[in-house]
Amino acid sequence: MTDRDLLVRLVFGGMAAQTVRAAVRLRIVELIGDTTRPAADVAADAGAEPQPMTRLLRALAGLGLLREHSFGTFAVAPAGLLLDPGRPDSLTSFVRMFTEPAIIRAWEYLDDSVRTGDVAFDTVFGTDFFSHLALQPELSAEFNAAMSQATAETAAALPHAFDFGRFGTVTDVGGGDGTLLAGVLAAFPGLTGVVYDTSEGLAQAPENLRRHGLTERCSLVAGDFFRSVPEGSDLYLMKSILHDWPDDRAVTILRHCRAALPPGGRVLILEPVLPEVVGADGDGSTYLSDLNMLVNVGGRERTREDFEELCEAAGLSLTSVTPLPEAEPFSLLESVAR
Repeated sequence: MTDRDLLVRLVFGGMAAQTVRAAVRLRIVELIGDTTRPAADVAADAGAEPQPMTRLLRALAGLGLLREHSFGTFAVAPAGLLLDPGRPDSLTSFVRMFTEPAIIRAWEYLDDSVRTGDVAFDTVFGTDFFSHLALQPELSAEFNAAMSQATAETAAALPHAFDFGRFGTVTDVGGGDGTLLAGVLAAFPGLTGVVYDTSEGLAQAPENLRRHGLTERCSLVAGDFFRSVPEGSDLYLMKSILHDWPDDRAVTILRHCRAALPPGGRVLILEPVLPEVVGADGDGSTYLSDLNMLVNVGGRERTREDFEELCEAAGLSLTSVTPLPEAEPFSLLESVAR
């Protein structure tokens, strides 16, 4: 790939994202199913025009999500299967959320956020991102589903990366619908759990825990982690929480975990850990996530040194950082009371 090709691909990236969004909204993968179908048939089932549908399907084939077997006849490629909402590894809600106009709109003001350090979302919508979600039940449910889908790989990898069997009760701080904690509890039958989040964040948790058969072993507690976290656990866990917030607010969350921590307890953090120097390999998605935090919520992705400083300010010591290859780019950061 030439330098010019690279730049053109990057500029067209936003168009590719909207193409995938259209595929989800039109239920393309569901309509094609596990067979090969002519574009005209897919168009008829989608209530769309045949010629534009053919162009969309060819674009999806060009992006690697479909395969065109003969002109105008398509099947779903392996990557495209992730757009089937009926699959346990589906990413349809993730696609919907991260191509949602409310998310994309703030990106139009990235240069302003870089100049000022201000959160563009707050300026555009007149409120912060999470307050906006609280006022939009459908969008909040989509966000919860997207976070659940984004957590599935980590929930599968985490039980193999840490010995939860040494502990009695774990609280997942900001645990949403309980996907992460369900993965841990399923692997360690002697463990009980608490999912702690706002009432909006917990909205889908009862059904999710019921589906996993964990209702008796896991309780739900609604609250605000900027005020406190529930006491009574010897392990506190949080995934993709600290990156939502600037340093002072991240320290507040950690301090509340430290205050509830019994002797011998641990605080586990699951986040990407940025290298000190950006390498030439990788797809850059973690750095895009960092900019997404800047424009939409005011948080950021962090290096190991950054996490050490947060933990120290909260009365914790960071003792280990373990990459999770099965759930890249996440690492498991373990901390103890100082």
